[in-house]
Amino acid sequence: MILPNIKVERILYATDLSEGARNAFVYAIILANSFNAKITILHVLPGTGDQNIEPLAVGYIGKEKWLEIKKKHYENAKSALIGKRKERNAIKEVLHQFSETGKDKGISQYAMTDEIVIEESENPANVILEQADKKKCDIIVMGTRGIGAIAKVFVGSTALRVIRHSKKPVFVIPFH
Repeated sequence: MILPNIKVERILYATDLSEGARNAFVYAIILANSFNAKITILHVLPGTGDQNIEPLAVGYIGKEKWLEIKKKHYENAKSALIGKRKERNAIKEVLHQFSETGKDKGISQYAMTDEIVIEESENPANVILEQADKKKCDIIVMGTRGIGAIAKVFVGSTALRVIRHSKKPVFVIPFH
């Protein structure tokens, strides 16, 4: 049997800023280092704009860094329509700080973050699939909260929808 030559140059790391997604980032870094690939980080904002980013951001980068980011983007927030620009800028900076954490701590498992993308949609799975194609990513890495079987039947999960419709390999890292 001849095995195909698998080439991975770009990884899409999709995050909802949950702890499970944060754990999945470690796997994205390991894969990126193994293949010398770059990571594109994607976060999908809910279409309603009702998401409160603060508890998620603090969980990712700590309260001190979050307060710095809020202060930095205060002027943008005053002029932004319904606060959308502020929220996007703050989330982008949170993700940037998070991706830099390994480097700041001298961790040898550090990968190059190529781009941070923030999108807004009621259907995160579609955005993940679209961005994976648009950015020419070879692999998708994401976390899951491990929704129970009954909930999957009625609601479904973003990870499950991505797995079902992706033409690319999807690494789903469960959060326990």
